[in-house]
Amino acid sequence: MSNRKVPQRKCVVTQEMMDKKELIRIVRSKEGEVSIDLTGKKSGRGAYLSKNKDVILQAKKKNVLANHLKAQISDSLYDELLSLVEKEG
Repeated sequence: MSNRKVPQRKCVVTQEMMDKKELIRIVRSKEGEVSIDLTGKKSGRGAYLSKNKDVILQAKKKNVLANHLKAQISDSLYDELLSLVEKEG
């Protein structure tokens, strides 16, 4: 029985290391298209956010995702993130 290492990632807002399962991945493709990556396997530049409403709102306010992914982030993406978090909560 081996203890498998749980992958850890850093939330781009809180700078906190967390288990990958506790975070939502947002990815920018080569074409510049930004989307939510629920599988964690899409190719492209990724950024991780905590599954927390306050963190998502803070990311929107401070434009953290746009800076991290170097792409325009639409309000609809933030709305999608918030509804995802509310479903899980």
